Amino acid sequence: MSAHVLDLEDWDRPVDAPDRAFLDRCVGPTLDVGCGPGRLAAALAERGHVVLGIDVLGRAVGTAVRRGASALRRDVFERLPGEGRWSTVLLADGNVGIGGDPVALLRRLRELLSADGRVVAELGPPGAGLRTGWATLRWGVDASDPVRWAVVGVDDIDQVALDAGLLVGDVVEVGGRWCAVMERA
Repeated sequence: MSAHVLDLEDWDRPVDAPDRAFLDRCVGPTLDVGCGPGRLAAALAERGHVVLGIDVLGRAVGTAVRRGASALRRDVFERLPGEGRWSTVLLADGNVGIGGDPVALLRRLRELLSADGRVVAELGPPGAGLRTGWATLRWGVDASDPVRWAVVGVDDIDQVALDAGLLVGDVVEVGGRWCAVMERA
């Protein structure tokens, strides 16, 4: 996978039908990892969920807060509020690629979940494979340093989840986008 730019402005849009289908799978207190400008965290808050968004870009976090979401500038691999108590961890917009090692990311998310918690993750389409590389996150004129990134296709999620101590319970396709729900093995 070659280095590429992930433009958060692509994620600063109204919530659409696939987004709503992903949000329908979120239960209880939800941590939105890589929340970007907060469209999904704000939508969950509007539904009455306790939700916290985290992102590494300060400008994106500021936009999320202005949208009405609770959000913090944090790295998912650092200490986070509510560790071990989140009912759902949401990974939308390809954020299963954060850190470039999907197994390590899912293991970390497993630590954040309550005993009966779940991960709701957006995946690449069939045939996307499992690829790792580098990406830069951009939001307007702000950009991150290059970060490790991965793509996980729907065909590869069962093994990635199993290696992380999770089981895939549900996979859905909505509007050309794929979502998996994973729970503890």
